[in-house]
Parts: sequence; structure tokens; C-alpha cells
Amino acid sequence: MEKEFDVVVFGATGFTGSLVAEYLHSSYGTNAEVRWAMVGRSASKLAEVRDRIGAPKSLQLLFADAADAAALEAIARRARVIITTVGPYQWVGEPLLAACARCGTDYVDLCGEPGWMAQMIAKYQTVAQASGARIVFSCGFDSIPFGFAIVYLQEQARRRWGSALSRVRGRVRAMNGTVSGGTVASLLATLEAQRRDPSLAQTLANPFALVPGFKGPDQPGGDAVVYDEVARSWLSPFVMATINTKNVHRTNALLGFPYGQEFLYDEMVLDGDGPAGKSKAMAHARTFRLQMALLGFAPTRALLRRFVLPKPGQGPGRRAREAGNYDILVVGEGSDGQTLRVSVKGDKDPGYGSTCKMLAESALCLVQDMRPEALAGGIWTPGAAFGMALVQRLQDRAGLSFSTE
Repeated sequence: MEKEFDVVVFGATGFTGSLVAEYLHSSYGTNAEVRWAMVGRSASKLAEVRDRIGAPKSLQLLFADAADAAALEAIARRARVIITTVGPYQWVGEPLLAACARCGTDYVDLCGEPGWMAQMIAKYQTVAQASGARIVFSCGFDSIPFGFAIVYLQEQARRRWGSALSRVRGRVRAMNGTVSGGTVASLLATLEAQRRDPSLAQTLANPFALVPGFKGPDQPGGDAVVYDEVARSWLSPFVMATINTKNVHRTNALLGFPYGQEFLYDEMVLDGDGPAGKSKAMAHARTFRLQMALLGFAPTRALLRRFVLPKPGQGPGRRAREAGNYDILVVGEGSDGQTLRVSVKGDKDPGYGSTCKMLAESALCLVQDMRPEALAGGIWTPGAAFGMALVQRLQDRAGLSFSTE
């Protein structure tokens, strides 16, 4: 049965949701190439977003609360895919995901909360498989740039040598931009959940936490300053490695382990060679540990949340978003000595300017590129769901570039 909307943006009155809506309107128009609508709780706020982005009054505004299961299911039945930016997902995300899984409606989000993701996989994988719903987590800066750097790397390796590379190093060369308030809120929610349930620490520490029933090889550590002989640089911890590495291993598993069951992967920040690089890496590591210690202690976490950290719905202005950028390197090695380097660069602030485009294009990849016979229902990673089809979209539409070095 034909559905009324190709895409519905849930949370369109929030900061990131409004950027997704703005991108859809500026890139695809309204009710032209893509039929889309916005969802929120407030008619006046939705109308304000519609007017601010320059969309016509014919753009449909829909109303639902994140906890209203009946309203969410009614909207899910009208849409081919729902984009949701409403989080933390572990607090408010399940009702919408459940509605999509039951109704056979595709779903994309920005989730970087591995504990919740593991729970949802266990609870809704078979539901989504039965209905045909394609549920895709982590369609923003976590985890598309690194995940698709590896998709691109392994595709180039197969073309050159006929096989994938079994050891990959992910490295941040540059990242200029701000962490989103939603990302901070998700991190805080995860830390609070861990305080209530200490067993969550095992999930966070397990690189295969999103691959039920699989125990792979010990992975390279990423929590200490080390020297990388391949990159010829000192390394420090990368805050998003916890979620990105889990998604990479799930991608490998969902695709039938094309990278091998002994695949090794880590992510860290490049800080440079020599004494200066070591000093920079040590400083980054100290700052990282201090931040995590302060966030891990409830009283200081409360103070930081109140006075320092960005709030959900807050974000940088257009000039700051336009000025941001990032540069990611992945280096792959094969068992026979093959080596390949791939660079992924983004031309906008990673947390907002780039993320809103990646999220929207992920949804449109489901609608326009991935027919049901090409991608069955289930809970997917972006890399396993979209493959090279999204690489093309990211290069053509979202300001990302992929190249071998």
C-alpha cells in the first residue's frame, strides 16, 4: 500500500531536527522529489520551524509525544521512513522504534548509546524481520564517517586483491567543531544508567556487545597513550571509539564476516611525531580522563550539566557550523602484507552541519535506493544496510569526500 509520506522528521522543533528539516527543504523541496512532513508536540513551534526554513504552508505538520504509543503508531503507518533526533534514546526512544518495527516502517536515528542499542536488538530484531522494517542506528557523526571509511577501504581492497583487510586502524587527524547537546545528554544518561546497573559497564567495555552470541579476538586497546609505527604518530583516546568500534564489528557480523572473524579494529586521535607529539597526546589523555572522572561522579556531573555542558536543543550558529570540518584516516593491513590508506573528509561541523546531512541521506537511501529485496527487515548498522550506495550519496550531497592515499 502506498504511504502518504516518504520521510517524516520526528523532533523537528529541536536543534538538530530543525537542521534536518532545513536540509530536506533546501535540497529536495517540499512535496516534490521527496514527500515529507515534520512531527512535534507543539503546533506553534512546528510552524515557527517551517517558516524559518522557508518551507511553504503546504508542508504537513503532525503531532505526537514520544511516549504516546497510539499516536506514534498512527504516524508510522503513514510514513515510509521516520527520522528521529529525539533523545536520549534510552529515555524516550523505545516507543517510536517499537511502532516502526511493528508497522514495517523504516527508521533512522543518531543513537550512540550501546547499552540501549543492545537491548533493542534483543527485543525487536525478530519483530522488524517479520514486518520488513529496516531499523538503522547511528546515522550521524557516530558512526558514519568511520564506518564508511571502512566500507570504502574494504571495497578498494577487494578490487585490488580480491579479499578484505583483517587489521584496520581508525585515526582522527583533525576535528573542528562542537559536541552536540544531544550527544552530551546521551553520555550523561549512559553514565547514570551505569550507576544504577553496574553490569552495563561490561556492555560498554565489550567491543562485540552489539553482536549477540559472538566473542571475537581481543581488540587493541584505545585508552592509553601509545606510539603508532604505521602512522608514525603518538596517539590519544578518542571519545567516540566506544560506539564506533561496536558498530564496525556489528557491520562485519551482519555481512557474514567478510573482514574475517579475527578482524582487529581500533580508533584513536593522531597527535604527531616526536617529543611534541608525545606531549600533546599526554595532555589530551589527561584531559580525557579528567572529563570522564568528573562526569562519572554524580555531584560534579550535576554541576557540569547545570552550568557548563550544552543542553539538548542547543547548538552553534550557522557561521560556526559552516566553519567546522574533520579529517579521518583509516589504515588497513592484510595477512599477506597488503596496506591501504583511506581518507574521509567532511566540510562542516561534525556534530551538526555534517550530521544533519548524513542522517537525511541515510533515510533517503532507504527510500530511494534500498528496495526490500535488496535489504530485508531487521536492525542494521549504516555500513551493513547501505554499503557503497550511501558513499555515493555522501559524496554527491553531504559534503564528504572519500579517497585513497
